[in-house]
Amino acid sequence: MSKPPAPAAGNLIQLPRANRLENALAKWLGADYFARMEHASGFLKMVNEARPRVKEVTIAQARERLAQNPRAILLDVREDSEWRNGRAAQAVHLGKGVLERDLEKMVPDAGTEIIMYCGGGFRSVLTADSAQKMGYQNVASLIGGYKALVEAKWPMKSGD
Repeated sequence: MSKPPAPAAGNLIQLPRANRLENALAKWLGADYFARMEHASGFLKMVNEARPRVKEVTIAQARERLAQNPRAILLDVREDSEWRNGRAAQAVHLGKGVLERDLEKMVPDAGTEIIMYCGGGFRSVLTADSAQKMGYQNVASLIGGYKALVEAKWPMKSGD
């Protein structure tokens, strides 16, 4: 199997700090995972600016948190069509486009533990940052997002 072509300039995400979690992520997803992503440079800039303010959790940490805290919420922030095509079985849905408008109605207690995921772990960094700005204190973004959930054989379901 050949390697994917190198990304265009500006499409490689720059992780602002190297640590064991990021090294484990690169090892788990493959060293060229971020090079395969084709996101716009402005989007990646926003994600990179938000990332230091957001707690990110691995699949194992998410499983542990959800098992230990029955009130914790696994929140899918993807688009409606992505949600219908497949999602984590225990997830609830609030798309990124309406998160700031509807989060307080869905989760009135700002102390509720929320683990957000998107397709690959980028949009959920942005939504976790927004939720924190709204006063939510116990928010995290799932590293790798839906793709990581599928890879980890997380229980899934589809449809409305």
